[in-house]
Amino acid sequence: MAHKFHIPVLGLGFSIDSPLKVAIYGISSVVSIVDDELIERMREYHTKLRGEVFTPILKQSFDKRARRITCYLNMMLRMVTKDFEELKQLPFESGNDLCRYFELLPDDSQLKHGYELMMDYPDGERKTIFQNILRNRMEMGSIDVNIMSKVDRVNHENGAGVTGDEESDALTALRGFANSRLNSSLILSAGMNPRLYSYIEQFNDFFPDENNIIQKKIILKVSDFRSAFIQAKFLAKKGIWVSEFRVESGLNCGGHAFATAGYLLGPILEEFKQNKHQMKEDLFSLYTTGLKEKGISIDDLPNQRISVQGGIGTAAENDFLIKHYQLDSTGWGSPFLLVPEVTNVDESTLQQLTNANEDSYYLSNSSPLGVLFNNFKNSGIDKERLDRIKKGKPGSPCKKKYLCTNTEFTELPICTASREYQHLKINDLKTKGLPISAFEKELEKVTEKVCLCEGLCSSTYQKIGILKPKESKAVAICPGPNLAYFSRVYSLDEMVGHIYGRENLLEKVQRPNVLIKELDLYVNYLNTEIKMMMDDFTEKKCAQLAKFKIQLLAGIDYYKSLFTQFPESVTFFKDRFYSPLLSAESALNKLFI
Repeated sequence: MAHKFHIPVLGLGFSIDSPLKVAIYGISSVVSIVDDELIERMREYHTKLRGEVFTPILKQSFDKRARRITCYLNMMLRMVTKDFEELKQLPFESGNDLCRYFELLPDDSQLKHGYELMMDYPDGERKTIFQNILRNRMEMGSIDVNIMSKVDRVNHENGAGVTGDEESDALTALRGFANSRLNSSLILSAGMNPRLYSYIEQFNDFFPDENNIIQKKIILKVSDFRSAFIQAKFLAKKGIWVSEFRVESGLNCGGHAFATAGYLLGPILEEFKQNKHQMKEDLFSLYTTGLKEKGISIDDLPNQRISVQGGIGTAAENDFLIKHYQLDSTGWGSPFLLVPEVTNVDESTLQQLTNANEDSYYLSNSSPLGVLFNNFKNSGIDKERLDRIKKGKPGSPCKKKYLCTNTEFTELPICTASREYQHLKINDLKTKGLPISAFEKELEKVTEKVCLCEGLCSSTYQKIGILKPKESKAVAICPGPNLAYFSRVYSLDEMVGHIYGRENLLEKVQRPNVLIKELDLYVNYLNTEIKMMMDDFTEKKCAQLAKFKIQLLAGIDYYKSLFTQFPESVTFFKDRFYSPLLSAESALNKLFI
């Protein structure tokens, strides 16, 4: 890989076409393939933008969802490949995209060293030969895709019969990727879906070919070692190799937040560091057995990468995590929302983000999935939600139905953010004879949900000018809390330079260390959970929270011991890390369970 970082998936639309913008510079990015309507509209936009003929895949056509995804991914591959080959043919002239490719590379890159050496060469045959060697060693960034395993709506034909297991949303998305010409990775997130994981077996590209090359790799996005190992073993038994574990902070991240049971990022990465070799050997044993059952033999242990993402904000943090925990790369997501040449954020929302502070970002219950969701105060989607409540029409029209999971009042699943569900639920609450305060609390829980299917696409449509006349302009955006410390619009060169330490975009910003920030988020999370338990006490919940607190205290002890390993940086760690650590410990000890 050319770079030491990747750009994770950002909502539905924010990174939907990022590969078209960054892959030519060797930067890998991740595309969500949940929403085939968004994908089809983006395919139409980019096809026509390049003066090509667009042939739509109609809603009524056979296997339309998978085919739309396949066609879009193939389109991106074709366009990126064309752009990359054209870039490689440019002359080495300062300021052009060919030189930009090399100048964006990390400073310890051998390819970059070769480029800098070549630029000092006198003109002549040797310089030309050197230039051609450099061109041949350039590589595109990967066009990777993401599927949230649990977003797996079972589709119904004409609102009646189920169309079949292979027609669920996650499985059709997988099929769309599997049938594409991409040689890249599928990131599976949000936990294990046995039906989806088993379906991977149906596609040859996930198995090694005659040259032991896996055309389509699996990356698991995980938040702890145990769940990662369990999922990887499930796949290995089927002859599917996990090529990378992408460890993400449970709370210090964007999008949906899957809090661990009190396990902090440092101890989690330490567990991966200590156990990765044994895990790899155990998985390889299961993997070879699984392959033999399919008539495939393999002798060499495949590569298995470990990366981390969530809340990283400085080059120093980036380097520390890679070196200390022996990682292969890092992920930088939310900061790229402020890089317009990489992501799709409309101008109004972009200005809101640049003017935001720490209080602008918060954990909410606004997701219809019933999972905590990183939210942004004063977003368009929240204003629209409150306006509908004032008008006596809470809830959203449910058009796409990707998050329809609730059958509390209906035979077929509906979405908890929908007008239909909220109307039924509110009427049900009215029959329960609750005290006013209790009723209002329950009412807030119902009406807090927002339509993410539309909200996470709106910004993209507005930025590129394809929002339809009757479509809502209300934007849902879900940055991680780390974005609070980035306060202006940046270029790609600036952000990459910041990641690699060539410049410091946060030089005058007071910002907690990435590990301390996560700890504070967990302490606040526990405090909130304790308050909620006071309203609905159970022995089981009490025991869970007590265990949660014990794990956090164990994590603090781990961090304390970690600092003893860095005597040369005592002052830095005491001021920036150790003192805040003791403050967090004190706050935690005051929480009574």
